[in-house]
Amino acid sequence: MAASPGSNSQGGTPGTPRVLRAMNDRAALELLAAHGPLTRTRLGELTGLSKPTASQLLTRLESVGLVRTTGNVTGRPGPNAQLYEIDPAAAHVAALAVDQEGITAAVADITGQVVGEHRVTAPATDASVTNRTGELVAEAVDGALAAAGLGRDDLHSTVIGTPGALDPRTGTLRYAPHLPGWQSRTLRDDLAEVLHTPIVIENDVNLAAIAEQHHGTAQDFDDFALVWADEGVGAAIVLHGTLLRGATGGAGEIGYMPLPGAPLARGGPDAAARPDGGGGFQKLVGSPAVVELARDHGIDAPTATKALAAALRTPGPGDEVLTELARRLATGLASVVAVVDPELVVLSGEVAQAGGDRLRQLVEAEMTGLALPRPQLRISEIEGDPILIGALRTAVADARQTVFDTARFDA
Repeated sequence: MAASPGSNSQGGTPGTPRVLRAMNDRAALELLAAHGPLTRTRLGELTGLSKPTASQLLTRLESVGLVRTTGNVTGRPGPNAQLYEIDPAAAHVAALAVDQEGITAAVADITGQVVGEHRVTAPATDASVTNRTGELVAEAVDGALAAAGLGRDDLHSTVIGTPGALDPRTGTLRYAPHLPGWQSRTLRDDLAEVLHTPIVIENDVNLAAIAEQHHGTAQDFDDFALVWADEGVGAAIVLHGTLLRGATGGAGEIGYMPLPGAPLARGGPDAAARPDGGGGFQKLVGSPAVVELARDHGIDAPTATKALAAALRTPGPGDEVLTELARRLATGLASVVAVVDPELVVLSGEVAQAGGDRLRQLVEAEMTGLALPRPQLRISEIEGDPILIGALRTAVADARQTVFDTARFDA
């Protein structure tokens, strides 16, 4: 893994000692991030560096605050070997998940360890929050920083997950009319000015797919689709390991997809200030639709989670609820599968989690004959908020791109 004299890198002349040193530093840091604490000998084996070179590398990284010692390996013949690890204090990042009821923020160190969280309640339907987006984001981040004993100056980058998607051509958040305070064309710049960090605004379902790709049931798949059924409905498409975004960032907005039995989302995705846009697939399988479906079968519950829990333990009417919901889900999934042909479909969100494996089996049976490809169908196994986990993963990866670039210390 050690860089060779013919290697190339940005920020220097190919093959120069400075460039080669920076490449070896990054390789070592990535290995420490992936494996955790390593001895000098083991790091040398993994990088292909000699013991003297590995020692010099670790001394250099320790001197600039990127690596620290963390005890010794004991219980084996010979002298105890010193262990080295990434210094968690090298950088911190913030991740936020935005929903209709508020904003959740988490702060993590460069290793990905969460060190603080905070939740700000801010219902999107409350007119008083419309012009306070920057203030609310700052409140959420400051709360998480305070829980970690940190300040804004400690942040390196921020990733925000929201419904909808930021149009790369206009900078406007589209497909999320139910978040009126997030529609400004200068939103990203405004938030960067408040937090004093670079800002990435990413679709929430895309972030859930990133969490699934790196920590969940899709880890061994390069081609998969994640279908999110919750208050809103959407999909994330990963092909050859890369998220498919589309020209306007709207790839996967299947909640607006017209299907038999659902009213059309007339006037485009920005026509109605509701998460279902007035129609489409969301009107069939979103959380409000599940509550209504259960009520139609005599099961009265305030949430989709409680409605499906009751359906699972109620023979007869409960079976009818689950069968009809599975039919609706399968009809929508068939359209996605026929176009994308993923190897795996992951069901996530409140509806999928509440329905569990019973719902998955029914959906799988309903899909027989609906589409030619037959992907595997799994329920997400991510523990915690997959949107926040995906945002943290993205923020940490972005931070490492610059923090692990030791050429900056030679400038």
